[in-house]
Amino acid sequence: MHDVISIPTRSNRLLLAVSFACFAVAGLLTSAVDTLVPTLVATAVAIAGVYCVARYATRVSRRTLANLALAFWVAFLAVAGVHAIGLETVGAAIPGNASTYVHSLTAITWGTLLIAAAATVFLGFREYGATSSADAPEEQILEGESDYSTR
Repeated sequence: MHDVISIPTRSNRLLLAVSFACFAVAGLLTSAVDTLVPTLVATAVAIAGVYCVARYATRVSRRTLANLALAFWVAFLAVAGVHAIGLETVGAAIPGNASTYVHSLTAITWGTLLIAAAATVFLGFREYGATSSADAPEEQILEGESDYSTR
């Protein structure tokens, strides 16, 4: 019998969705108005988004976090390509309310940019040893960080 119970690394994608929503709302609040109160609210919401990404980053492996960062950077570049055309042009070309499309694309742009940056920063923290609590047991063994002696 083994005395160690294996617990797989878990991921909580709800944290990731909440952080994306926080970043999107923060981006919308700062892009529309240049007053102090919306900026302070946007800052608080963005801090909540960073907290959610940090919680998510501690629950997944390095590989998952690296894949996440890469995926969001690719998504950001794809959405940023729409900005080259012009948000108003895209909004006018699609049937419906152009203003809604412009605000949606702005929110998606800010959301993907900030979550990609946050995931990259937390991946950097993990790579440089700021935290190693979420390493999978097989990663710990491969890196020689096992809690068991090798007699």
